[in-house]
Amino acid sequence: MSTAANRPPTWDALEGAVAEIAASFTEDRHDRQRRRSLDRADFERLAAAGFLLTAVPVEHGGLFESAERTVRPVAGLLRALAAGDASVALVASMHATVPFACGWLAGAEPPPALATVWEEQRRFVSDTARRGHWWGTITSEPGTGGDVARTRTRAVPGEDGAYRLTGTKHFGSGSGVMAYMMTTALPEGETDPDVFFLDLRDRDWDGSNGVRLLAEWDGHGMIATQSHGFAFEEMPARRVAWPRPLDRDPLRTNSYVSTLYAAVIVGIVDAAMAEAGGRLRSRGDDLGAFERQEWVRSCNEAWLLAQAFEGMLRTMEAGGGIDAVRAKIVITELAESVTTRLCRVLGGGTYARHAPFGFWFQDVRALGFLRPPWGLAHRMLEEDLMETPERARA
Repeated sequence: MSTAANRPPTWDALEGAVAEIAASFTEDRHDRQRRRSLDRADFERLAAAGFLLTAVPVEHGGLFESAERTVRPVAGLLRALAAGDASVALVASMHATVPFACGWLAGAEPPPALATVWEEQRRFVSDTARRGHWWGTITSEPGTGGDVARTRTRAVPGEDGAYRLTGTKHFGSGSGVMAYMMTTALPEGETDPDVFFLDLRDRDWDGSNGVRLLAEWDGHGMIATQSHGFAFEEMPARRVAWPRPLDRDPLRTNSYVSTLYAAVIVGIVDAAMAEAGGRLRSRGDDLGAFERQEWVRSCNEAWLLAQAFEGMLRTMEAGGGIDAVRAKIVITELAESVTTRLCRVLGGGTYARHAPFGFWFQDVRALGFLRPPWGLAHRMLEEDLMETPERARA
């Protein structure tokens, strides 16, 4: 189905199509967990199914209504994808989160002076997605601890509202697949950073046209996300039409983004528990006391993780809040504990290249560093507890 030429699918139809794609990923899991790069065909299948429309508002021909109404179905899609291929799911989640983080889906009304240019930009972003283009992010910089407000990248204004960006970025997940990427930079003559987006279609990475590849993703953690590092030198960029969208409602933005990243973690745990359960049942009475105890603990923690995720979704459906950030931390810690226990139950062979469990363990550990990163997430929780001490007593 061409998302550019047809009406958007229903959520049920999209869920069915993504489930079919995820099932095909599962059948090919052995090879997928060993490859070091993404396959563009995977993303073409998702685009044809209508996944790109999850980041297009309904008034522009997409599926996004509001964070409150859209978060659960999108999270369900990512959870299903992650059970089949965690790297593909993470990169796909970038497309679902970036337009929201940039403010294009947030639903807030800009000042009257910006209303026209803001709507034009929103329509441009929607049109790119409807034509099959993916959106991603390349905001992280060395030495900033994941805090986009500490960017050292500089943006020099040019003609027709364009800018030229110069700086170093890493973790551009989906590099080579994403057509557009958001980033942050400090505009020349200003004191606060802002959000920009880059058109990376048909650009060489040799430094000849503003982009130079610094470090190809080494596969540590999530093995095939192509989270390359780049240096930009006078790279053409466009500024988000309504300045400082990330600061407009940072808690709500982080809540939405965290929920969709958490969905990927939950999907990985789903797959790990299902695979482990099948293997352990086949062993029957061969399990010793330690293995039985660790399996029960794994099941308990997986159940707690699922409850935390449901609470996270309900928090978002109620408008978002600090509890969504709290849930992201809890889910990540539980996922790491569950996958550790599964490796103990199943033995040292889980770290062999023929077994999926070592890969899943590294996947959930890597996902813990994503938005908000550990330091920022805990700082947000600490600030909330200082402002509302009754939470600590609860």
